[in-house]
Amino acid sequence: MLAEGENTQGEPLASYRAGCFCGAVEVEVTGKPVFAGYCHCADCQAWSAAPINAFSLWKSDSVRITKGEAELGTFNKTEHSYRKFCKRCGGHVMTEHPRMRLIDVYANLLEGYTHQPTLHANYASKMVSVKDGLPKYVDLPAELGGSGEMLPD
Repeated sequence: MLAEGENTQGEPLASYRAGCFCGAVEVEVTGKPVFAGYCHCADCQAWSAAPINAFSLWKSDSVRITKGEAELGTFNKTEHSYRKFCKRCGGHVMTEHPRMRLIDVYANLLEGYTHQPTLHANYASKMVSVKDGLPKYVDLPAELGGSGEMLPD
């Protein structure tokens, strides 16, 4: 039986910390993300004020709020995504995706984490074309509840 926080070789799992802009809220993720990539949806574009969101999707039990839980606000435009932000500075921290049972802790916030994207999601609504050889999904891969339909690189 594995001890909590160990991989199959008995080694400690990697953990990474992320926080808001002012530092009032901190989160820790442990292990590896289930999916990592880039999202091009209109909601991520509007929320981040950027054409692309670098995401890392983690199982809920791999994400832990370690500081400032009372300072964490939530906004949901739809039932698909509950965006979390610091109520003090407005800094974005993560997005819960209940239907997927995953949490996106924004890859660029994770200290020491090397983002290894494997796909582009919602590429049909892209603002910027990216020629990187990764699969470009119209919406989402089928495993995440999307059509699985892809677009050319």
